[in-house]
Amino acid sequence: ALVSGGAGWHPAPDRSQGFRPMSSACPPVSAFLLSALVALPALAQERPMSAAEFEAYTTGKTLTFSSDGYAYGMEEYDADRRVRWSFLDGDCREGRWYPQDQFICFVYERTPETHCWTFYDTGQGLRAVFEDDPGAVQLSEAGEDEPMHCLGPDVGV
Repeated sequence: ALVSGGAGWHPAPDRSQGFRPMSSACPPVSAFLLSALVALPALAQERPMSAAEFEAYTTGKTLTFSSDGYAYGMEEYDADRRVRWSFLDGDCREGRWYPQDQFICFVYERTPETHCWTFYDTGQGLRAVFEDDPGAVQLSEAGEDEPMHCLGPDVGV
């Protein structure tokens, strides 16, 4: 008898001698399961970056962040923990970052509230969780060193 398989038609197995599927029949599934199991310990071991690690990673860079696959904002990281943030709308805010407990906190001009994030180095860029709340905004590093475009200061009448 002939049966249909992923690679075309081939003879049906002879069940009279005790049918056992070959181990190579499932390599994509077993490879997927193996990669998932290998990734689990890495996720379990993920720890927040220290202030020193964050500073070493970011100083002198301009990073673009995304949220759920959409561009979210861009930030320049200068010496002395100085930053410039933009939601990619041309309005740039000067600020500073500082460590507070497990957080990296930011305060910006014209914005009185402090914004604290937990940062992780994923090996493929930064991941940031707002106030360490998994249900809150999460950002992922989407690029590096693109120029930041800031419009001039607000001009009044």
